[in-house]
Amino acid sequence: MSSQAPRQAFNDVVTRFWSFAAPAYDARFLQRWVYRPAQDELIAALRSHQPARVADVACGTGILADRIERELSPAAVYGVDMSDGMLNEARERSSRVQWLTGPAEQLPFEDGALDAVVTSSAFHFFNQPAAVREFYRVLAPGGMAAVTAMSPRLSDPLKALTGIRWNPARQPTPSEMRTLFTDAGFTVPDQHRVARPAWTLIVSDLITVGVKP
Repeated sequence: MSSQAPRQAFNDVVTRFWSFAAPAYDARFLQRWVYRPAQDELIAALRSHQPARVADVACGTGILADRIERELSPAAVYGVDMSDGMLNEARERSSRVQWLTGPAEQLPFEDGALDAVVTSSAFHFFNQPAAVREFYRVLAPGGMAAVTAMSPRLSDPLKALTGIRWNPARQPTPSEMRTLFTDAGFTVPDQHRVARPAWTLIVSDLITVGVKP
């Protein structure tokens, strides 16, 4: 069996789950305490970069893409997701964002078509090296990719004792994230922990910003 087959089966399972779960995803407490801090970091990164053409990859129900369009007013905003259920919710949210179907590893854009790519709270679902390479491909020179991802604050005790890493959710460390970006060709001008209220610090996530030379 090819290496793509298990990955496609996993993608299909995730897509079916989120198509079913899309309405619950918008729950106010979930958005405010889990997703919004990371989205705020991405908005700030985009505001500093001022891109004209932006894609939100794994956009879900479109909350972040809609915020980008309303708060930053770029020339074009695209929301990309594999889940029809999520995209149906997103289309109800905004008619100004262009909603597209596709996986992070095969984005529906020509080479150099975008000025910024962002993704929030979905990186653990991706084939990570392939996705970062794809972000690089679709960006114009000078374009920015910004990813927020779950990332452990403490070292993996199993790896320290045995050399075997237990990481079922595929949560890269800061150094691993940086390597993913630099291996794809990016420079990394910024990487830091997502700012969160103290009582929510059990959610440990990281923003990594890469720029295409």
